[in-house]
Amino acid sequence: MTSHNTHMHQPYTPLLEDLTPAGLRVVTNRVAHVESVTIGIWINAGSREDPPGKQGLAHFLEHAVFKGAGTRDYLQVGRCIEEVGGYIDAWTTKENTCIYIRCLAPHLHLACNLLADLVCNPTFPEDEIQKEKEVVAEEVAGINDSPEELIFDQFDELAFPDHTIGPAILGTEESVASITTHDLRQFMQQYYTADNMLLVAIGNIEHDAMMAAVAASFASVRQGSANGRHRRIFTPENYSPFNREEERSTFQAQLLYGTAAPRHNKDFYPLLLLNTILGSGMSSRVNIELREKAPLAYSAYTSLTLFDDLTLFNIYAGTDNENITQARMIIEHLLDCQTLCAISEAELASAKSRLMGAMIMGMEKMSRRMSRAARDLLYFGRLISLEEKTDMLMQVTPADIAAAATRLFGTTIHASLIHLAEDDE
Repeated sequence: MTSHNTHMHQPYTPLLEDLTPAGLRVVTNRVAHVESVTIGIWINAGSREDPPGKQGLAHFLEHAVFKGAGTRDYLQVGRCIEEVGGYIDAWTTKENTCIYIRCLAPHLHLACNLLADLVCNPTFPEDEIQKEKEVVAEEVAGINDSPEELIFDQFDELAFPDHTIGPAILGTEESVASITTHDLRQFMQQYYTADNMLLVAIGNIEHDAMMAAVAASFASVRQGSANGRHRRIFTPENYSPFNREEERSTFQAQLLYGTAAPRHNKDFYPLLLLNTILGSGMSSRVNIELREKAPLAYSAYTSLTLFDDLTLFNIYAGTDNENITQARMIIEHLLDCQTLCAISEAELASAKSRLMGAMIMGMEKMSRRMSRAARDLLYFGRLISLEEKTDMLMQVTPADIAAAATRLFGTTIHASLIHLAEDDE
């Protein structure tokens, strides 16, 4: 068992890590001042694991388990936890699936039992599965009606045409319609195994009591291979830079620039800070240049996505067609290596304060704390204390950011996708 402190100033109890007899990894963190417990079961499988022609399978499976599990039907799955004042939710990313419950501490065993049934004993009733395909089709249509979400999905498809990171998490209406119950069970058999899952519990709990509850509820969890969680592999050849411009039936033009490079652990903290400096918050360079100075955009920001094996960086802006040229010039200047490397000590100090503030305040939200512990384990393979993260951030220098920026932007060509608003005339 290992433990780490999780707060710089408050005497929070440490994160504790253990294995159940069945081999399920469990992390707990007691937070005495709350009355609730937040429990998340994380599966190291997302849309990257979708089989060819079955895009959206991982995401649809996240929906399908709610249609019946153990002795509960689709109504009882949600009702049993809501009737005691709790709630249940789930999401799928390109690399992970999470199902989590928040409830009052006395209902811990109910929550564990329900989560175990969802990932170990789903019933997949055929009539409910068919109805849920219609629900997901509406979700896909919702993305298609959201220009900002749609451009991100299309960007990935164009940038990674022959890699599993490219397809949209939801898949398409056609690919989801083709999914069978056999596909769902086969996917679960392969990925929903003890060595490929992680349970994180945060809140008013004792570690030993939590371990006992999880061990009992997940006694029948599937066993996987002796190799443990699977690994992903990305090479520079998997990224295909492009420049594309097309017209869309929207009232506003959308711009999305980005680049990708293989994961480099040394760049983790410098890139977090670079993302903060460039496009996080009102004082970021992107917001100042594209909104305050120009002004060209209401919404403009950067995003940094840290996958198991690659780093993806994007700059987004929404503007009018007549402002496209000027907005492109500003974005390309912001992405220029000389600009990226010109980070002053004062600008870096400000970014550190903003990022550490967000990290510390995030500790006050139980679901955020639960997610952070899980992502540390899934990404780095170990728990990382807030003190260590703070120390690593404080050690970053302008030269470190310049080196990280050069590796990400100086060695790969950025891609761009522009959706022009449809001309009404």
